[in-house]
Order: sequence, then C-alpha cells, then structure tokens
Amino acid sequence: EVQLVESGGGLVQAGGSLRLSCAASGFSLDDHAIGWFRQAPGKERDQISCISSYDGNTYYADSVKGRFTMSEDNAKNTVYLQMNSLKPEDTAVYYCATSSSGLCGYGGMESWGKGTLVTVSS
Repeated sequence: EVQLVESGGGLVQAGGSLRLSCAASGFSLDDHAIGWFRQAPGKERDQISCISSYDGNTYYADSVKGRFTMSEDNAKNTVYLQMNSLKPEDTAVYYCATSSSGLCGYGGMESWGKGTLVTVSS
C-alpha cells in the first residue's frame, strides 16, 4: 500500500525557513515521480516542486525557484522540501504526491499525503 506522510509544517515569520519531510512507503523513489504541491485557502492546488524518475530532473514553480530546494534520500525513502526566505503568500497546506509514471504534473499523481500546514506571518 502506498503511503505518504508529510511533517515539518508550522508557524514561521516572514524571511524564516522550514524543512518539510515526506516519508514514503509501499513504493520506491527510484521508479516513481514525487512532488510537492500546495493549496492556499480559496485557491487551487499547485505543483511547486517535483523530482522525475523518468529524466532525473527536479522541477520548480517560478514562485519558489531560488528559495525552495527539494531533495530525496532514497535510502530512507523520504523527500524533503527546504523552504527559505518564506513569504506570507507561501501560507498553504503542503502535500506530497507520487506517480508511478515517473512523470511530474498534477494530473498524473496517483497517491497523496494528508498534508501539513505552513503559516507564514508578516
């Protein structure tokens, strides 16, 4: 059974940092794409970062490029999202999700975690 469990969310002041973790089980990161998504109140869920097992690349949304870094520890089957220079507009529930196709993109994700809330105060 595929399971994804996010952790690391919380309240942080603008300009601060947080590191999110997503512990994955029931599949291997070697042959699955895994991504971070976020959904702010009243807005759609957007992909902000993703590691593709198809081409090995890591993708970032323009809104987080240069501030967020996604990494994976295959031995622990865990992915991380290091978030620096946080802004109030980064406030959202953050989810990790995976696709057995190895490709990134919201539509292809098959399994989702329950999310972790990040709140950035001004």
